[in-house]
Amino acid sequence: MAQNYAVSLETIIEFHKLEVVYLPKPAEEILITTSEINRPGIVLTGYTDYFDPLRIQILGWTELGFMRNMSSEERDKALGYWLGMKPAAAVITRGLDIPDYFIKACREYEVPLLKTEEETSPFLAALIAQLNKELAPRITRHGVLVEVYGEGVLITGESGAGKSEAAIELIKRGHRLIADDAVEIRKISDKTLMGNSPSNIRHFVELRGIGIIDARRIFGMGAVKPSEKIDMVIVLEAWDSTKAYDRLGLDNEYTNILDVQVPVITVPITPGRNLAVIVETAAMNNRQKKMGYNAAKDLMASLGMEDVQPENKEIDIWQN
Repeated sequence: MAQNYAVSLETIIEFHKLEVVYLPKPAEEILITTSEINRPGIVLTGYTDYFDPLRIQILGWTELGFMRNMSSEERDKALGYWLGMKPAAAVITRGLDIPDYFIKACREYEVPLLKTEEETSPFLAALIAQLNKELAPRITRHGVLVEVYGEGVLITGESGAGKSEAAIELIKRGHRLIADDAVEIRKISDKTLMGNSPSNIRHFVELRGIGIIDARRIFGMGAVKPSEKIDMVIVLEAWDSTKAYDRLGLDNEYTNILDVQVPVITVPITPGRNLAVIVETAAMNNRQKKMGYNAAKDLMASLGMEDVQPENKEIDIWQN
């Protein structure tokens, strides 16, 4: 069963610097559980079918202007229809003056009332983006997440494979660390995964023989980043002489993370291999593929083998 997440109204108020006009109880006790939002224009006409009271309600010039042109009797009835269903909160945009009757109605029905100076459309976009991130489905997996040339690379493998050592070398080469050991992965859209580190271990890296280090303090603020999208996965594994490793890169391998297909490559580990350089090259090659160029296909074409069709394979990178 999928786990449901919630974000407190206090977090939203602090993030968007909202002005509190009325709260029926402390903001930290009011929980928002959906990233969907609503503009209640049609509800004010009396049509309440499909109305979801869990959504934050946004009001701008249109809604306030519509209520202003109603008679007091019609307005009270409309507000009763709407606020009587206990919406999660109401936010007035553009810094508009809030009519006394609206404040009174929110108090009567105990609906949180907030205000922002932002214009309606930019505020809607920012609020939806925040809610999508805060309420996203998520999992935590063992690995290292780094940003390399703008690509989010998730490095996985057995303990002792060299993931953390590769991350340190990448930091020394100018790239950035997002998470070591535990990576929290959030699905913020049907095609996008965002990774970050749990707050209690953020910026810390474990190096066998040395112990725990703080990458931010040793290498500076430019060496770390709070979060990054996951563009590809690199699996480190011990060299197996009986296994046929991909030498052309013609086939496409993917792994399924929270129902999102992510490109994955497997890198065999042998003494002397420079993992940091391999990760850099893989990141640049992945970017080229996203931009429409595949070196393996180009080579096949130059050899007159255009009819060779690549295979798409799905693998489980965390199978036990």
